Amino acid sequence: MNSTPNEERRPSGRFVLRISPGLHAALRAAAADDEVSLNDYCARKLAAPVGHLASFGGAMAAVERAAELFAGDLIGVVAFGSWARDELADSSDIDLLVVLANKTPLTRELYRRWDEEPIEWGERSVEPHFVHLPVVEEPPGGVWAEVALDGIVLFEGGLRLSAHLAWVRRQIAAGRLVRRFIHGQPYWAEAV
Repeated sequence: MNSTPNEERRPSGRFVLRISPGLHAALRAAAADDEVSLNDYCARKLAAPVGHLASFGGAMAAVERAAELFAGDLIGVVAFGSWARDELADSSDIDLLVVLANKTPLTRELYRRWDEEPIEWGERSVEPHFVHLPVVEEPPGGVWAEVALDGIVLFEGGLRLSAHLAWVRRQIAAGRLVRRFIHGQPYWAEAV
């Protein structure tokens, strides 16, 4: 039976998504961590009530660069700092926390690899900060407190990164982690 142009065509529910091999590997690793199929993982991510990366200018390029470099070892990417606080100055860059699996050593080589093809975000340079996801029982460092307060998660595999940031926010809310100042500069410390 042929359909006429006026008849509504029903979608098959299937589609092909063309993405970089690095992003595919990062999504595949995240699906494995969640113990679901890649298809189910992607369907849940697409259905999640979050903003899309296109609304953040160069966010997609930054996430794709991180996925290209680290593939399945990429746990998450968070924009933080003056951009996330909406306090950009003319000389500001975009700070990006790139969270990697513990098996990836944090060395200067990571920065050299990133700088081989630097990313711009709205004519601003993107400055990566490579980290591992800390053990929850340890007191969070200052960068984690800053990211927990102001960071915008652009990509994550599973929910480990968001869960950690929520735990840090609870430490701040409970008064166990406080912001102090020395010589006008802020730092974070455990409350005594």
